[in-house]
This record gives sequence, C-alpha cells and structure tokens, in this order.
Amino acid sequence: MSKRLFTDHEQNLLKKHPYVKAVSEKAVAIKEYEEGKFSRQIFEDAGFDIEIVGIERAKSALKRWRAAYRENGAAGLEDSRKNHSGRPLERELSIEEKYARLEAQNALLRAENELLKKIDFSRKVVGEEKESLTSEQKFLLIDYVIEKYSLNRMVSYLCELVGVSRSGYYRYFSEEGQLNRQARNQADEEVKEIILKAFNFRRRKKGARQIKMTLKNQYQITYNLKRIRRIMKKFNIVCPIRKANPYRRMAKATKEHRTLPNLLNREFKQGIAGKVLLTDITYLSYGTGKRAYLSTIKDAETNGILAYEVSDKITLDIALNTVRKLKKSGRKLVNGAFIHSDQGVHYTSPQFQKLVKKVGLGQSMSRRGNCWDNAPQESFFGHLKDETDLKSCEALGDVKQEIKSYMTYYNHYRGQWNLKKMTPAQYRHHLLQVA
Repeated sequence: MSKRLFTDHEQNLLKKHPYVKAVSEKAVAIKEYEEGKFSRQIFEDAGFDIEIVGIERAKSALKRWRAAYRENGAAGLEDSRKNHSGRPLERELSIEEKYARLEAQNALLRAENELLKKIDFSRKVVGEEKESLTSEQKFLLIDYVIEKYSLNRMVSYLCELVGVSRSGYYRYFSEEGQLNRQARNQADEEVKEIILKAFNFRRRKKGARQIKMTLKNQYQITYNLKRIRRIMKKFNIVCPIRKANPYRRMAKATKEHRTLPNLLNREFKQGIAGKVLLTDITYLSYGTGKRAYLSTIKDAETNGILAYEVSDKITLDIALNTVRKLKKSGRKLVNGAFIHSDQGVHYTSPQFQKLVKKVGLGQSMSRRGNCWDNAPQESFFGHLKDETDLKSCEALGDVKQEIKSYMTYYNHYRGQWNLKKMTPAQYRHHLLQVA
C-alpha cells in the first residue's frame, strides 16, 4: 500500500463521495466491489481522483477485495468491524475480583523484596527516580509469584502492574525464547574468554577502555566499548579502582631553597615530543609494611617514561640520579625543553637546579599546594599502583624488577585512549613521522 498521506483538503474531498465509508490519513474503506476492470478504471468510474487516492493504494485495495470475494462472496466485502470493536466490555469489578487483585499485588510486592535480596540488588534514589528491575528480572518475578501463590489467571494483571507486555512474558518462557537465551549466553561466554585474555595481558588488570585497545593492538580484535562493559558486568570482571593517597608525599621546601615560576601553566600538550618533561617522586608499599620510592621523568606529549629511579631512601640522590639517567639515555630533547615539578625539597635544592641547567633544561614549578599543575604525573603514579603487584615483592630487588617490567609494558604495550589508542612509543614515532 502507498505510504503517501492525505492532506486535510484531500480527506474532505474524499468524504463527500457517496461510496466512501470512512477516510483517514493512510487508508480509504470502500464498500462497493466491481469485478473485471483495472484498478485505475474502477476508481475513476466511481468518481475518485486517482491522483489523490494513488494508483498503488487502488491496486492494493482491489487485491484485498478479490481475495475476500473468492473466499466469502459478497459477505466478504461487508464491514465486519461495525458491531465488533474488539475491545473488552467496561464494567466495574466485583468485590471478589478486587480482593483477588489486591492479594496478587501484595504477593508481587513480597516476592519483589525476596528477589531483590536474592540478586543483591538495592534501590537507590537518584534525584527523584529509582533504579528499576530489568525486563528479564520482571518476567522471573512474575513467574515466581504465579507459581508460589497460584495466580495463573493473573498474568495480564501482573504484567501490567510491573510494566511489561503479556506477549513478552510468554515469549520469554517459550521454547524459542529459551533457545535464544542459551545461544546468547554461549556467545557471551566465548566473548568473555577473549576479554579475559586482554584483561590479564602481561599480568596487568585493565578497565574496559584498556581492554578495547589491547584487543585491537595485540589481537587485532575490535569490540564495541558497550559490549565489553556489558560482558564485564555480566561476569563480574572488575577492573582496579584507584584509592586516594592518605599521605603527603613531600616535605615543605626549606627557606634556603629557591622556588621557580610556573612556566607550564597546565599546557601539557604542546604538540612536540621531548619539550615538556614532568617529574615527581612517589612511595611504593611492598611486602609486609616495607616502603620504597620511585622517581620518574615523563614526556607530557607522549606520556612515555623517559627515565626512572627506584630507591629505599627518599634522599636528594633519587631525584639527581633520575636526571642523570635521562642524560645517559641519549634522548634527543628539543630546544627550549624544560622540566616541571612541584615545590618539593628535592626540586628546590640548589644541587638539583644546577644539574638541570647542566643537562641543558629549563625548570618550572607548580604553584604551592596545587597538584593539578602536575596532573599527568600524578595520574601515572595512580595507574602504576593499580596495575603492579608490589604486595608479593619481598625485597627491594623484587620491587625494581616489577617496576622495570611495568615500565616496558607501559611504554610499549599499554595503549592510551587520548593518544589515538596508541602506546607512548607508537605515538612518539607517529609524531616524528608527521613532523
């Protein structure tokens, strides 16, 4: 049938025709049947404007009428809807029926509470809305209530009560529905195994975005991010959650030490690799109450770690050795490159500042007490602590080996969303090619 809609003017013209029973936007019901003519001729002979009715609609109507006439004769052309609307009669429910519905409603509420306890689901008020059960959970709830309280005749009412369709309920428990769920669960199991390979890649647990990039970079598999999150939620694959640092990492600068202005002003991405270098020191808890310290220098553009030092002491040497390792690595830094840090005692030290100048770097410092001025470096430490297994380390040598392994993983295997899903090493190569 034609999908063309009648305008208000065209509907008014059609309603005036003596053979028109009713007219709507999509269909015209015509009572008279005439056999043996083409559809266009039939409508034109009856006084219809074929341009308004539409030739496709006329052909479709004639096809229906011929089928109805062959099956039921002239009676098949009568309007059978005149005395049969198909709607249930509206009447007031009896006291017994009202009582039965209240009993069903109470049973449903009791069962809902039981279900929420079983699936460890609690309602939380978010603004004015409450979290609701999924359609599958509602179907299971209705089935549980019907079986426990013998409410077989209350399916329609219970479906209406929880806001699901009656047909959806029966389809869910049909043989076809069960087969579909089994096939879907089987497919999800296969996807889960693939996601777990990425989740445990190089023994580093990951979140959904890291999994997506690892699948793409290491296994040449592309999954939608929503699919990965759904599978992780379904099979309780939990990524590490960073905890707040309860300790102050650095002592205040002493009076004889000199602070420097903030040259960076949070402009971390300047489009050039090796220009903005970030440095900081963090603690590493390992074994049973033991502590080590890690100093790093990070390229703000590529997020790569250029140099690092692990020590069991937080003396000035840890910062000095990190700069020396940077110089020894032979990394080519651009003109105007500078190193940015907080106002910690190591970086305000005259020895540190002298060494920085010696290796040809400028120096910048965050504003006092403002960690956001060195946010990418803080972020790296958070990821490192989430993704390394330092608790199993018993000696400082074990810690150094674990950190070395992680630095290789971070620089060469760990894709990053904001680096066009590349690793730091890949992104540095990319910048050098387009430069």
